[in-house]
Amino acid sequence: MTRVIGIDPGLIHTGWAVIESSGNTRKYIASGVILPPKMECLSNRLVYIFKEVSKLCEIFLPDECSIEITFVNKNPQTTLILGHARAAAIVAVADKNIPVFEYEPNKIKKTLTSAGHADKDQVYKMVRMLLPAAQPKSPDESDAIAIALAHTNMSKFDL
Repeated sequence: MTRVIGIDPGLIHTGWAVIESSGNTRKYIASGVILPPKMECLSNRLVYIFKEVSKLCEIFLPDECSIEITFVNKNPQTTLILGHARAAAIVAVADKNIPVFEYEPNKIKKTLTSAGHADKDQVYKMVRMLLPAAQPKSPDESDAIAIALAHTNMSKFDL
């Protein structure tokens, strides 16, 4: 069994999910959302993400991490800040010597739904179909599960 932590990075909501994979079998372990304090300065919010992801790695002991690549928003400032949150999560995982695999949002969606431009509802439905034990309470949590699932599918083919 390979244990994977999937991370959907964000400065307001960072979704996370842990699943196990062996051959064609997937097992849901846990998922949730990291919520950095909104009133804190940027550096403190990044430290919060780093510490929470570090704790998740200590609790769940993942073998691998999959994380979404930041896409370019219309607002470059938003893209830059999202990149900071992503970096905080990556450094937390890398600090635990866990390999990090990065995937573009469209590739994740295509792997799960066969449509690179699937909406959040389509992703949620596929997550529920593939892992009935998963009960994501937010799009960020659902996306994190999707990121972990996509990795278990793509890593078989070294894409």
